[in-house]
Amino acid sequence: MTIASGWGLATVHESVGVLDCWYPNPVLGADAQEVDFGSPASPTASIRRVTSEIIHATIDLDAPPTDTADIYLRLHLLSNRLVKPRTVNLEGVFSILPNVVWTSVGPCAVEGFDLLRVKLRGLGEVTVHAVDRLPRMTDYVIPAGVRIADAARVRLGAHLAEGTTVMHEGFVNFNAGTLGPSMVEGRISQGVVVGPDSDIGGGASIMGTLSGGGKEMVTIGRRCLLGAESGLGISLGDDCVIESGLYVTAGTKVTLPDGSVVKARELSGQSGWLYIRDSLTGRVLAKPRTGPGVTLNETLHAH
Repeated sequence: MTIASGWGLATVHESVGVLDCWYPNPVLGADAQEVDFGSPASPTASIRRVTSEIIHATIDLDAPPTDTADIYLRLHLLSNRLVKPRTVNLEGVFSILPNVVWTSVGPCAVEGFDLLRVKLRGLGEVTVHAVDRLPRMTDYVIPAGVRIADAARVRLGAHLAEGTTVMHEGFVNFNAGTLGPSMVEGRISQGVVVGPDSDIGGGASIMGTLSGGGKEMVTIGRRCLLGAESGLGISLGDDCVIESGLYVTAGTKVTLPDGSVVKARELSGQSGWLYIRDSLTGRVLAKPRTGPGVTLNETLHAH
């Protein structure tokens, strides 16, 4: 049993219940230090029909989460890099979390928001950032040593290792992320883990497990490159490259150097492959990689 704890500030709606919870200093273990939240009341709280409540949570990370405050503690642990993706039980997250209107004045209930907006605008401009079950990571956690060009594209619960750069079109979901310096210009879906010194090229997409029924979680090793607009549905070992525009799924037929043809899933997790498409025949080829591995620009990742 793995225990974690934290003192949090919860936004509680009078009919929906807990909308969100912020844990400034979560810890592994049961000895979280109490946090002085000062006067946490929001000037718009009465209009939004919410209260701010200080809570203390101690949870078992191996057991399924029980409520919204429990889930938020798990997400904070991930984004604070106290645990790695896929090491915490997140079973049933979307059946527990409420859908929330995330605004510039705080989280709001979805029901009746259009009328609520009229009242809120009497106090000034109101911006709606999203309508979703999970908020932006940067509203709760800003891990040291990272660069995020568009905060809306990184969800709370993302794990960004020091030296990670997420460019404007990059996206990182919860329970996913990087384990070392990485360039992210494509999509890192839920459950995907990217190893150090790898580059997810512009528009590249990595299959997750939130939709489509897939259960295989993709792992990308060290010094890998997913070319622009490429896609991946298998795991890669170290020093692998996917050609720009090529989508390799588990069922993709791949021709090996000896002329044999296998499904890509048989190469899943192997190191040192270059995946390309023959421009004359259209066949997908896997060739052994030779020469130096992928090297990131150190200046871009020295945050």
